Amino acid sequence: MALSKNARKVLKVLARRGAPEVLFALGRGPSRFSDLQAYLLLSPRTLAERLRELHLLGFVERQAYSEVPPRVEYTLTLRGKRVLEFLWELESVLETSQEVKR
Repeated sequence: MALSKNARKVLKVLARRGAPEVLFALGRGPSRFSDLQAYLLLSPRTLAERLRELHLLGFVERQAYSEVPPRVEYTLTLRGKRVLEFLWELESVLETSQEVKR
């Protein structure tokens, strides 16, 4: 059984530097760009690229507020929360397989 084009696209984005970490950070709740950058220690360019990619995949919602100074908050969508749950489950499976090998 081969993966669909969409599944391969998602896996490609999730394999990029910082993508899973962005999802895990947003799993804590809504965050601003500067908060994510400080928490993840990613360069502004890398963080902006990952947020844009995750937004295009429908995993992250970007809410811009018309204030001075401008404020933008990022949150996980329902789809993003499901992917985050998948990543947690994958981590659990991998930990279990490591325990079996010991």
